[in-house]
Amino acid sequence: MTGAVDGADGADGADGADGADTPQPPDASPAAPVDWRLAPVAVGAWATSWAVTSQLWWPLGLTAAGCVALGAVAWRRRSYALVATLLVVVVLGGLGWVRSAALHSGAVAELADAGALAVLEVSTTADPREVGAGTTASVILRADVGQVEGRGRTTSTSVPVLLIMSGRADPAGPGGPALHHALVGSRWQVTGLLERPDPGSELAAVVRVTAAHRIAEPNAGWRAVEHVRGGLREAVQDRPAGPRALVPALVLGDTGAMSPELHADFVTTGLTHLTAVSGANLTLLLGFLMVLARWLGVRGRGLTVVGLLAVAVFVALCRTEPSVLRATAMGLVALAAVGRGSRGTRGVRHLCVAVIGLLMVDPWLGRSVGFALSTLATAGIIAWAGAWADRMRWAPRVVGEAIAVPLAAQVATQPVVTGLSGQLSLVGLLANALAGPLVGPATVAGFAAAGLSVLHPVPAAVAGWVAALPAHGIILIGTTLARLPGAATTWPATPVALVVLGAACLLSIWWIPKLITSGWVCLAVALAIVVLLLRAPVQPGWPPKDWALTMCDVGQGDAGVVNLGRGAAVVVDTGPDPAALDRCLDQLGVREVPLVVLTHYHADHVGGVAGLWQGRRVGLVLTTAAPLPADTAAAVDAMVIGQGTELRRTVAGELIMVGGVRWETFWPTPAAVDRFLAVGQGQPADGGESAMENDTSVVGRLTVDEVSVLFTGDIEPTGQAELLRAGFDLRSDVLKVPHHGSRRQDARFIAATGATLAVTSSGEGNSYGHPAAATVALLQRNGMRVLRTDRQGGVAIAATGSGWRTTTQR
Repeated sequence: MTGAVDGADGADGADGADGADTPQPPDASPAAPVDWRLAPVAVGAWATSWAVTSQLWWPLGLTAAGCVALGAVAWRRRSYALVATLLVVVVLGGLGWVRSAALHSGAVAELADAGALAVLEVSTTADPREVGAGTTASVILRADVGQVEGRGRTTSTSVPVLLIMSGRADPAGPGGPALHHALVGSRWQVTGLLERPDPGSELAAVVRVTAAHRIAEPNAGWRAVEHVRGGLREAVQDRPAGPRALVPALVLGDTGAMSPELHADFVTTGLTHLTAVSGANLTLLLGFLMVLARWLGVRGRGLTVVGLLAVAVFVALCRTEPSVLRATAMGLVALAAVGRGSRGTRGVRHLCVAVIGLLMVDPWLGRSVGFALSTLATAGIIAWAGAWADRMRWAPRVVGEAIAVPLAAQVATQPVVTGLSGQLSLVGLLANALAGPLVGPATVAGFAAAGLSVLHPVPAAVAGWVAALPAHGIILIGTTLARLPGAATTWPATPVALVVLGAACLLSIWWIPKLITSGWVCLAVALAIVVLLLRAPVQPGWPPKDWALTMCDVGQGDAGVVNLGRGAAVVVDTGPDPAALDRCLDQLGVREVPLVVLTHYHADHVGGVAGLWQGRRVGLVLTTAAPLPADTAAAVDAMVIGQGTELRRTVAGELIMVGGVRWETFWPTPAAVDRFLAVGQGQPADGGESAMENDTSVVGRLTVDEVSVLFTGDIEPTGQAELLRAGFDLRSDVLKVPHHGSRRQDARFIAATGATLAVTSSGEGNSYGHPAAATVALLQRNGMRVLRTDRQGGVAIAATGSGWRTTTQR
């Protein structure tokens, strides 16, 4: 077994808009010592917020014990610093405990605990966001509950909830417009089942909405905000698709129009923080307005008024969500440090005060990944970026800052980012350095377009055209660098590996200033990085030279690769992410794919299909004869045909020979296909997916080097039982476990495979609980050794004289 080393700087996390803030560094000035005196207070406040919102007794017990110990030490040493820390911890802990208790003990929480059906009056607080595709599509959005009716009583309240409504976005439903089109600030009456949120959540409940009816439009203020946001979108509507999507994302964090492919490229290159509402946005806006105000003759307190109005407008346009308030605070911290020339002395002190203040306003920020990234990035930039830029006297100041800012932010946040993504971006620094000079013009011109849209669409369109030019450059940088073979590499997200990475980051703080002092050394390092990027990263021992089959680690999805030799391979499913599939194929040295099998049209099996054509020739694409859901199938088929690749439907009984590899299709049978197409859609199964669509999965056996592998897609117990009745001989050496190891399995089907090795392909920490413990136990009872991509990364199988050998990536 080998270790991994990785990739993409996913500063966007798991929170949508929560990304690492990257405000501009202070100007060049003599280096000053960093004032870390408030850091222990901020860390104590952070830990306390996490504990009191966890809803677990052991963190609360540890916090209480820590307070007692801290109080005893403070009493003995008469330390004002310890006393201040203790006071902050006690006050913040008390406030957080009261708010958490109120959130989880009210009427909404009680109904959620009982899983009750209720009618709620809510006000939306965020834009709706569609997830999934086809019959699995749903919309999610946050709202505040004003009144709840359930179990025979009506209660007035004020708590946040998450609304989830299944189905495609329709212009209108029988009860009025769908939630898919809800504007922020509108009031709705919704009916749905209440569920308990995850422990530590800032929500009182999750509401599975069955009916929704709008009862009031947003007030005049929210309508004005939506008018300006819509004006920005209209100002760039005639631009190409990429800039048209990126400009609103850069300015307002509105990522709704960004394609999955563009998002994946930004993840790989560490540019996702540009599309999150961050302190950089506010810094750029304030800087532009201050220059404009001075040019118009505004001085003294007038500049302060302009700044405060700009902050208010920024918060309104970007929504008053926790991530926006956090970004605003971080941007103001950076500005305060710059304005006072206090880089290290007061900058970190301001940051600590901001952290404490934000946690008092919203204790749940202590559990937010975005908050952690923002704080660490801001601290890194304030503490190191200016001093590092000063060291690069061999380059113009603007070049030094373009290198120092992303480098400081990346060093400070890398352990957290890698812990989330399991990747280490090798191209992130270069991408951010190249894109940095373009971000300011695009963002400022975008804000100008939004403002001018209130006056007239023509000047707004001109500003939108100006914003689109640098935005196009940013896209070109992201997409080009993401295609480099060595753009990213994997790194295990284990505690030991992350501690090693954290230690390396701390060590780099010592040697980076020494390295960047010499322009020649920097040039040598840059050339070495370029060489590394031009070839796929090599992980010692991975892949094994004689691999026959590899199940790629593509997260929550399937992607199997069968070696044909000389750089050719068969691919079965492509996972959810084109970048992840492309990276796996690069590591395996695959340059040609004569045969692709797409078992069915769910995103976790076909979402990465675009990654096949990244510098490779693709022959035949074999798909299920029941193309459901129809919209996803049509999009994938159009992509395949658009690449000039042959597309063919397969049914039971088909046999294909490719380069010594034998593929046999066992399912679906022609009769099953006719039934699937007649029904059109099925009943929901676990995970909210369609059971019938899972049963359209192609099931087939692939034999290579005397090793046979049964690929099963997501076939459900109903389909498994019907396949058994069809009478095919399913015996195989290796079983790709159906549906990522879901608990829904037919024990007779598992036994009929006769496999001695089973592989489950699922994402680490996935919310579905795949693979289920009951399924793992079932496989083991049938004498199978179980390998899991969620724990062991990619799994490679090599044939030997007496059987085969397995190698895992982690």
